[in-house]
Amino acid sequence: MRTIHDNQHHFGWDRSIEPIAIVAPGESVEFQTVDASGAQLSPDSTVADVATLDFGRVNPVNGPIYVDGAEPGDSLKVTLLRFDMAGWGWTANIPGFGLLADQFLEPALHLWKFDPSAMAPAMFGPGGRVPLKPFCGTIGLAPAEPGLHSVVPPRRVGGNLDIRDLSAGTELYLPVEVAGGLFSVGDIHAAQGDGEVCGTAIEAPAVIAVKFDLVKGEQLKFPRFTTPGPVTSHFDSKGYEVTTGIGPDLMEGARAAVSGMIDLLCKRYQMNAVDAYMLCSVCADLRISEIVDQPNWVVSLYFPRVVFE
Repeated sequence: MRTIHDNQHHFGWDRSIEPIAIVAPGESVEFQTVDASGAQLSPDSTVADVATLDFGRVNPVNGPIYVDGAEPGDSLKVTLLRFDMAGWGWTANIPGFGLLADQFLEPALHLWKFDPSAMAPAMFGPGGRVPLKPFCGTIGLAPAEPGLHSVVPPRRVGGNLDIRDLSAGTELYLPVEVAGGLFSVGDIHAAQGDGEVCGTAIEAPAVIAVKFDLVKGEQLKFPRFTTPGPVTSHFDSKGYEVTTGIGPDLMEGARAAVSGMIDLLCKRYQMNAVDAYMLCSVCADLRISEIVDQPNWVVSLYFPRVVFE
């Protein structure tokens, strides 16, 4: 299996970046990724390092890979074969970033350690244990529009999707806009809740292996994927605590649901608010529960009880 090394990465999407490898459909490739900070954070970092992050170096992605025969209008099928984790990660509140950025103005940092072989739940403070499920935070192709495009927002050809079900065994289909597709991947998460509400998950370096195939002429409009089995079973065993936000704006509903859960966790477990916020980001799921009974919609935040039981 061909290996793409951790120094073979780039920042942002640009169709003019020269591919570092050409592969054939059916071929598998191993990627040695760095964490989302671009190795600016380490197991020895402190909260002071969060305040000095260089955002020009965040979310590096390994690649690009040219897939022989891929043409605009095709779909690139990417099968996620395995994730080999390094055994550490970080979650941070980064000022100015996240769903509740106006409420959490100071940097915060939690460092995680876990057994990369056993992948047992990772500890969070006194009593918290977060089940792990590694996945690709950022995975995508180069857009047809020329120029350098930020890696932060997702787009039609993929990118910073932050879909926690892009885990081992999942088959992801991406619309090709340029010859060869120009595939890149990075930003591996050891765990994340749907929504990634504080803006970071358990950000972690990892080695991942993927297999490439082509679906000719599919004319796919947006990414789609197929999972190999249940997608929430790692959180389901003890049930959930759920808070809601109700009103005419989905974003405000999401903010209210998250704020309600932060209040609940702080009262029940004597947590600091920013710790509860970061914990929600790595394991609580935002869901649109109702979007038809106008003028008000319901957004719910599901926090897995297994974390504390």
